[in-house]
Amino acid sequence: MIQKIRCLFLIQGFDIAASRYRVLQYIPYLEENDIQCDVIEFPDTTRQYAELYRILPKYDSVFVQRKRFHFPFLSLFRRMANRIIYDLDDAVMYRNSLGRSPYSRTRQRRFANMVRLSDLVIAGNLFLKEKALAFNNNVVLIPTSIEMGRYTIKDYSIKKDKITIGWIGDHGSIHYLKGLKAIWEEIGRRFPGRVEFKIICDTFFDCEYIPVRKVYWSSDTEIEELKDIDIGVMPLLDDLWSWGKCGLKILQYYGVGVPAVCTPVGINRDVVSDGVSGFWAKTEEDWIKGLSVLIEDAALRQKMGLAGRKALEGGYTKEINASRIGLLLKA
Repeated sequence: MIQKIRCLFLIQGFDIAASRYRVLQYIPYLEENDIQCDVIEFPDTTRQYAELYRILPKYDSVFVQRKRFHFPFLSLFRRMANRIIYDLDDAVMYRNSLGRSPYSRTRQRRFANMVRLSDLVIAGNLFLKEKALAFNNNVVLIPTSIEMGRYTIKDYSIKKDKITIGWIGDHGSIHYLKGLKAIWEEIGRRFPGRVEFKIICDTFFDCEYIPVRKVYWSSDTEIEELKDIDIGVMPLLDDLWSWGKCGLKILQYYGVGVPAVCTPVGINRDVVSDGVSGFWAKTEEDWIKGLSVLIEDAALRQKMGLAGRKALEGGYTKEINASRIGLLLKA
């Protein structure tokens, strides 16, 4: 009888996108391949920390998703854990885009300590991999991925009254979208009555010249809501925090065959082939031009959307990366 490897996964939350796409979607595959998986949320009380400390030795590996532990618990964690795998899909060594300055000695120190004391680091993009390599030589790149079987292609033959520009995300990222409100307004002025904006989130804002459809995100409905989008957008800032982003929104658009217009920062440059599966937009003029071309050309939207779907096969699917993670856990 094959002895199962035991792995404990520490995640931020069962409804958090990073936890769902970096950990939870892989659990069924791992368990089918002789890896016993226990998943818990990060401790936030002294009692929970004590319980975690107590159970650590039972596991062959502990998979830590994104968060960094404080000293002195990190040193205790290192002593009690047989093997630590640290996974990151954000530039946690910097402050986010809303901060006055991206630099933080505390964040950098905690990141360095966590990476240095880990046996293996899994980075979501090349930028994060390079940052981790400064403190640990054992770093592999596994991008955020989606399940191709769950994301089916939209029906392009459906006729709609309006072209839908869409964005999906959480409240922590909506400031990127709101920051380009003038562009969405200009599109509304240029195409009166022909376009609408759809926000899939739990936080919203209004525009004057383009109708905004507000859809509360749900895992049960997100695929159908994405299929209703004609053009997906992913605006970012060109800053250190944004370079750590792993492009999940674009992958979701591509999963249903929708082209993307994005800021060419970080992994966006790798996922979106400019002029093939979408458009890069560095300036306001780029945004307006890219969106206008796609609004006017349904055939191009379909062609680019299918090219995006094909691009997922380059390493951005659960089907590809589940086995890679399984091999790393068994190594």
